[in-house]
This record gives sequence, structure tokens and C-alpha cells, in this order.
Amino acid sequence: MLTIPVERATARAVIALANRAPSVHNTQPWQWRLGDSSIHLFADSTRSLPATDPTGRDLRISCGAALHHLRVALLAAGWSSTVHRLPDPAHPGHLAAVELYPGQPTAEQLMLAAAIENRRSDRRVMSTWPVPAQLVAELERAAEAEGAALRVVTGDADRRHVAALISHASIEQSLTPRLLEEAAAWSGRGRAAPDGVPAVNVPVGPDGTFAVRAFTTREQRQDTLGRDETDGTVLALLATVDSSPLDDLAAGEALSAVLLGATRWGVASDPISQPLEVPSTRAELRRTLLADWGEPQLLLRLGWASISAEPVPRTGRRPVDDTIVPLAAPWDALAGG
Repeated sequence: MLTIPVERATARAVIALANRAPSVHNTQPWQWRLGDSSIHLFADSTRSLPATDPTGRDLRISCGAALHHLRVALLAAGWSSTVHRLPDPAHPGHLAAVELYPGQPTAEQLMLAAAIENRRSDRRVMSTWPVPAQLVAELERAAEAEGAALRVVTGDADRRHVAALISHASIEQSLTPRLLEEAAAWSGRGRAAPDGVPAVNVPVGPDGTFAVRAFTTREQRQDTLGRDETDGTVLALLATVDSSPLDDLAAGEALSAVLLGATRWGVASDPISQPLEVPSTRAELRRTLLADWGEPQLLLRLGWASISAEPVPRTGRRPVDDTIVPLAAPWDALAGG
């Protein structure tokens, strides 16, 4: 496929949309480099979480979500792409090289791009209205298309067990000083903060069935109706075949595909990573929900926000130019690259 140079203004615009991707603690741990007809994604380890994410798995999932957001934004702007993931073994922080050529988006792809600006992580209790099975199946197919599996947790016993594992992981993390310090450093921020988790995006207790991560400050109003979260809330596990860096990227791309697909239909979403960050609870999720097949990567809550719920505030993003590094800069100028 013949690549064609892309204007810098167009590249900046699609990167600005890619930067709307979700990331652990809203750290936005990515950097981009622009070529004449390519965009390169790098991990930025200066924005990593060494206590919470010592292996970099959460970081790579976050970058994978940004990569999928980029692909969606490019197509909406009239650019198809060929992605070379982990293209240089000598530079493991170089996560993807994206070659660009003209493309034509479908109506469905344009709707996904529009969903980028509307997506929010909604940590509040969801209503008891059921999510249609057809929509859940659509989200499962979206994850599969990105090389991952979305496994819905259906049985009451399994849901209670997962809820207990989330609570156990939250308690274990809250008893680890370094983890508490890291969460505190990235949360409790004001609405105008360019990164981190604002206090207005963390609901005041009590929690619903699934515990909210122990961020420092909670200011978001919680809906007390339906707090037991009956079958209206879909609980699902995002999994991959293996646990390699390539699988982590695929999990992030699948996460983005599922979240944007849900947002398109007005379904609220809440990624949950803390039980995957604790080895014992991650192993138990693998045993219980996957029968020791593959690797659990992330839990997701999907459902309808309460009819009386206020809109979830938009979280901040860094200025787009702060996330772009010149392609000609030395490879070691970017941490992780």
C-alpha cells in the first residue's frame, strides 16, 4: 500500500483524540513521534507507576488503548493505517509504527470516533436496567477483532466471588505504603488538572457491590438507588492468550474498542484493574473465570447510569504538543525508548 505524507495539523488533531484514551490513574504514559507518512507510539516510563505496575503491564494496556483511539481517529479523518507493533526488539519502548494511507470510513467507524469525546469512566453504582444481549455480543466481537476475549461473568456466585477479590485486592493495596503514596500522588486533583484522577470523578461512598479504588479524595455524588447492583450491571473480564508485551497491547486495543462501542450506545463503563495488579487475586481470576486458559488483563463494569445521575466530568489531558517528540530526536531521549 502506497503511503502518502500527512499534514502536521492533521496528525496533531488525531493525536489529540488518541490522547483521550483511558489510562491507569490517568497517567497518559505515552509519547508520539511524527514521520512524513507515519506516526510512532512510545511508552513513556517517566509516567509509569513502579509500585502499582512494576512490570509495565498497565502502562502497555494504556498505550494500547491510545493506539486504538489513534486508529479510529485516523480513519475518521480519511486515513487508513497499517500498524507494526513492537517493531524494534532493540527498543522495547517503541510500541508501534503506524503507516498512513488514504482511507474511507464507514458510518459505524465515524460513530466510534464521535464516541471518543463522550467516553468517561463512571465509577458510580449503575442502574438495574439490563444491557441488551445483542449489545454485549457486539462488544465481545469488538474485543475478539483486536485479539482479545471479553468473558461475561454471569453466575451470581462468580459475581460475588469477583466482588470479594476486588475488595481483597483493594485492602491489600491500601495496606502497602508505596501503593498508597502512588495513588495519592495521582488522585484528589482539581477539575483543571491535565492528568491524574480528579476528586469529582470518584464517587462518595458507600460503594456498590464492587469496591472503588482507594483514591485520596471523593467528591462525586453517589446514587444510593440500586446499590446492590443486580443483573443490570454487566461484569466482564478482558483476557488474552498470553501475557507478553504484545498481548498487553492487544488488551489495550480491545479495551478501547469495547469502551467506544459501549459509549456509542450510551452505556456507561468502568475499567477495574486493581485485582489484576495483585498476584494472588490475578491468579484466582485466571483459575475461576478462565479455567487456567490465557491471561486475565482487566475487569469491566458495563451498564446504564441512573436516570437521575449527573454527567460524569471530563478528565484533563496534557497539551497535545507535550506528548509529541521529534522523530529525529535521539532514541534514548525518550524514557523507555
